[in-house]
Amino acid sequence: MQFDPTSIPTTLDAFHLGLTLVALVMLTLLLRSKSTPAAEATAAVATPVPIKEQPPQLLDTNPTSALQLLSLLQQESRFIDFTQEDLSQFSDADIGAAARVVHSGARKVLDSYFELQPVSAQDEDSAVTLEPGFNASENRLTGNVVGEAPFTGTLMHKGWKAAAVKLPKLAPEHNAKILAPAEVEL
Repeated sequence: MQFDPTSIPTTLDAFHLGLTLVALVMLTLLLRSKSTPAAEATAAVATPVPIKEQPPQLLDTNPTSALQLLSLLQQESRFIDFTQEDLSQFSDADIGAAARVVHSGARKVLDSYFELQPVSAQDEDSAVTLEPGFNASENRLTGNVVGEAPFTGTLMHKGWKAAAVKLPKLAPEHNAKILAPAEVEL
């Protein structure tokens, strides 16, 4: 596998920032859906093996946590404002300055409500061997994937996992669909 170091972005642009934050929202939804009692009850019930192959059953998600995270990102970093703005009229310097505000606020949200850890403790660009039975949800194989484990390759990215999620509790009457109220100055 060839790696071109010039393909790594040297600045944080709106696309990569937005992509990172969307991935975090999806991770939050995934973690939240796995911890719901309905998901645990579904996992505990044995289902009979069907004669015909059926598509796998998907778990229901609760969008409230994703909406809450979007609201927190808007509150601390103006994330929604930034992603909804037409940036074509601004200079790269102006966009970079705005991205710094979004970045620091988004990092504050992540540090406040998530305990993030790398999936792999090894250094990036180090040699790794994945033995048979490795956890495929923790390790994504890329490049020329042929045969069966053990696989030997180079760790390109350590990955991320949420060791803890500590989103604030919501009052029953809270409308999570309002991500940021309209502001009216008098």
